[in-house]
Amino acid sequence: MQSGFEINKNVVIGILGMFDRLSPSIQLVRQIFVALQGAFAEHQVMLKKLSLKRKLCVVLVRSEEDLAKCDALILPGGESTTIALLARLAGLLEPLREFTKTKPVWGTCAGAILLAQTVENTKKGGQEVLGGMSISIARNGWGSQVESFEAPLVAEGLRESDRPFPGVFIRAPVVLSLNPKPQDPPITIVARISAGLLPKTQTLVPPDEDDTDPRDARTIVALRQGRHLLTTFHPELTTDHRIHEYFVHECVLGSSA
Repeated sequence: MQSGFEINKNVVIGILGMFDRLSPSIQLVRQIFVALQGAFAEHQVMLKKLSLKRKLCVVLVRSEEDLAKCDALILPGGESTTIALLARLAGLLEPLREFTKTKPVWGTCAGAILLAQTVENTKKGGQEVLGGMSISIARNGWGSQVESFEAPLVAEGLRESDRPFPGVFIRAPVVLSLNPKPQDPPITIVARISAGLLPKTQTLVPPDEDDTDPRDARTIVALRQGRHLLTTFHPELTTDHRIHEYFVHECVLGSSA
């Protein structure tokens, strides 16, 4: 894949964080979400661990001007409906949609919901999305906050793919189906979870079959489409930076990595 980057150009990755400029009450709500689900600082630490041929700059995106500086963007975890609402109030929702059409974007957990084409189990009034990935996803697919868990993942698309990736799932969404059209970029599966760990409300694959059955989209917890990456869990809350490495090398830099 050709990235279009100049050889000596610094790479700027933004992490969405426009909530800082809102009212104190909204800031408090956001701080609670950050404490529970991880966000800007954790992603920044992971990105700084990467070994690259060029300098990587990480910026906090609070405005359209911040977004314009970015070569790529990370949509961190939180509460997807609230993120979309606050993005609209901050005048960022449409700029984010335009950015997603042409630039690499990675969504983690709530950010994954925003990247989806369609969303199920939404709050009253529905869920605004940025789109960009041809999938259907369900909010809170594993249940409430108290049903959060950790699990080893089959990391098919990562470096050292024989080594499981530690998945941290916090009110995580579930991928329901892959719906690419003929003209859409192909979808690449990056990581899966054992079907035995799927929500009990989901239909499991038969127990005598492969528990990462490729026919069941619900076992997919990380996937790539074109220059977009989606993870339903929180890689930034682990000590394993392979998914951050994958995003930068495969989605942002491509052949120039």
